[in-house]
Amino acid sequence: MAVNRTPVLKRCRSLDLDPTFLGYDKKSKRNSQRANRKLSEYGQQLREKQKAKFIYGVLEKPFRNYYKKADQMKGQTGENLMIILERRLDNVIFRLGFARTRREARQIVLHKFVTVNGATINVPSYMIKAGDVVAIKESAQNMQRFKDVAEIAGSRLVPEWIDADKENWKGTIKQLPARNMIDVPVDEMQIVELYSK
Repeated sequence: MAVNRTPVLKRCRSLDLDPTFLGYDKKSKRNSQRANRKLSEYGQQLREKQKAKFIYGVLEKPFRNYYKKADQMKGQTGENLMIILERRLDNVIFRLGFARTRREARQIVLHKFVTVNGATINVPSYMIKAGDVVAIKESAQNMQRFKDVAEIAGSRLVPEWIDADKENWKGTIKQLPARNMIDVPVDEMQIVELYSK
């Protein structure tokens, strides 16, 4: 499996992205204010695509497949793409505050600690639907890992489209997110323009 081993903060600096969107604290020693060199139109579009892929931890081929799926759906392709990315199970675990970062959320899912409607799911790209109940298994709730997560990520704001029950380590998807509910700093129209060429 392909793994990007570039340090997260270095990648954030190169994409001009605030690490807090990934769940990381700003611990960068160097000032991230670099001399902004002028990017071409293609460069700006490519940066927005790389930013979206990096934030959600998606590789090129699955990202392109998400774009094709978004293009076939009703409505605006860019908004559909962001909604699809937001519906991924690893992202929902991160949004609920059950993981510090999306990478950790992915690992939690892969280790079979997550159930959706009572069934164990170990696929990070699983698409959540409205009405689904996402929970951490009871056997895993007392692990030290989750106690540490509760201290750090427990105070994170949960989006309005999810109803979180942090005491019982579960959340209910009230509705699918709309674009205005997604606080990710990505200009999805640039991605649409890039793939439309």
